[in-house]
Amino acid sequence: MAEAHWYVVHTYSGYENKVKANIEKTIENRHLEDQILEVSVPLEDVVEVKNGVSKVSQKKLFPGYVLIRMFMNDDTWYVVRNTRGVTGFVGPGSKPVPLTEQEMVNLGIYKEPTVVIDFAIGDSVTVISGAWAGTVGIIRRIDEDKKTVTIYVDMFGRETPVELSFAEVKKM
Repeated sequence: MAEAHWYVVHTYSGYENKVKANIEKTIENRHLEDQILEVSVPLEDVVEVKNGVSKVSQKKLFPGYVLIRMFMNDDTWYVVRNTRGVTGFVGPGSKPVPLTEQEMVNLGIYKEPTVVIDFAIGDSVTVISGAWAGTVGIIRRIDEDKKTVTIYVDMFGRETPVELSFAEVKKM
């Protein structure tokens, strides 16, 4: 069976929560829980200051849009497309285009898995792929945000820094 993807549905402005409720009710009535997995109206916390008093409220991140994680087939397309308040899927023509993994990360929907590394600064590592494959070096810096390590390799009698991804090195 195919993989479930996130799709963006365009709605009438102000109808996002109503569309979400209607789709969830239809999922329940038609027993589509295994095909339409999640319906979301992304919200963000906004701090408003009025008369010196700050108040936290939630605002829609994308007014006029609802995100749906589902297996795309004729039944799920029909159910979503024919829900009151839905004007259509986002995509060229009538063909919905799923969000890419990078788009989901940028929207805060998908969190990249945390990488657990088994090496530290000063450890000797072997480069296992790329232009430096087979080279041995010592880790001088680890950047967990970029998921890279900087090793120094001996090149023409001088130590030269090389930045590599975690996947390109293995501990000796």
